[in-house]
Amino acid sequence: MNNKPKYHLFKNTKYALSGLKHVLKTESSFRLELFCAIFIIAGIIIIDASLTNKLILLVSGILVLIIELVNSAIENVVDLVTKEYAPLAKTAKDIGSTAVMFSIILHVVCWVLVLI
Repeated sequence: MNNKPKYHLFKNTKYALSGLKHVLKTESSFRLELFCAIFIIAGIIIIDASLTNKLILLVSGILVLIIELVNSAIENVVDLVTKEYAPLAKTAKDIGSTAVMFSIILHVVCWVLVLI
């Protein structure tokens, strides 16, 4: 059984924007990271670094947002599957959080290396 609708650029964009609207409304971590991204982008523009280094900082910063979105999706699916405490559900959520943490560490390391 395949419940996937046919690909349609405008419908898929609508789905993506719906997901963004939901995450902005429900996920405080994503809102905080998005708020920080404003200052990070300003910092990238201001610093005296090569275009390559600026792109590395930009990509690693956007990666944090992407991983946070994936983590939110994991948490939503886990919550859909089980409402009560389950060790595997906790593990899935913890692993998603670890991915976010690693992406933030990577971004910080990129900043340190570019600024040195």
